[in-house]
Amino acid sequence: MRCRGDFLARGKGAKLGAMTSQHEDPACEVAHGTVPPPAPASSQEKVLVAVFATPVAEFLLRYAADAGYRAVLVEPDPERGRAAKAAGPVPANTVPVNAVLTDSIDGFPAGTADVVVTDHHRPELGVALRDALAADARWIGIMGNPRHEGPHVAALTELGVPPAEIARVHRPIGINIGSRSPAEIAISTIAGLIADRNGKPGGFSF
Repeated sequence: MRCRGDFLARGKGAKLGAMTSQHEDPACEVAHGTVPPPAPASSQEKVLVAVFATPVAEFLLRYAADAGYRAVLVEPDPERGRAAKAAGPVPANTVPVNAVLTDSIDGFPAGTADVVVTDHHRPELGVALRDALAADARWIGIMGNPRHEGPHVAALTELGVPPAEIARVHRPIGINIGSRSPAEIAISTIAGLIADRNGKPGGFSF
């Protein structure tokens, strides 16, 4: 998005006297609140599925709801699920009103769900990813260090998932902003998903 402002000053050394703006992109008008956001290009629902209750998942659900996604937390462990339900999917002061807690990845129309696995150490990892692949999610990713083969490869192979399907799982996730904290990882991830849905590379290239 590019917005250009033209500034007019009164005389040499004078303070700023007036400002006019010329918007080169309709998104500027939306950003300034002068026009409502455009209707989605598709009437199909956007779903963000955060798998496993983790600090990163908390922020993902919050930001996804703000960005117009249906926010869903999948927590297959009953005890962790009860704890997440009692506390809310995200901190109590930021619970998205449309956040949903469930124990499995199903029930989403094909091609609508972006699935982000937020813990690659969980024993349910393989089953969660297998179910996401079988559900024909639009995008599937897992957190992890790209310098090492992810544990999801062995987990899915053991379950009989073909290599071509395993290759659909993205790792790492998000755009490279040097994120370290859970909030930064969530921002990176949501930004990458929005860019992917819009056919953009992400970053500072327009």
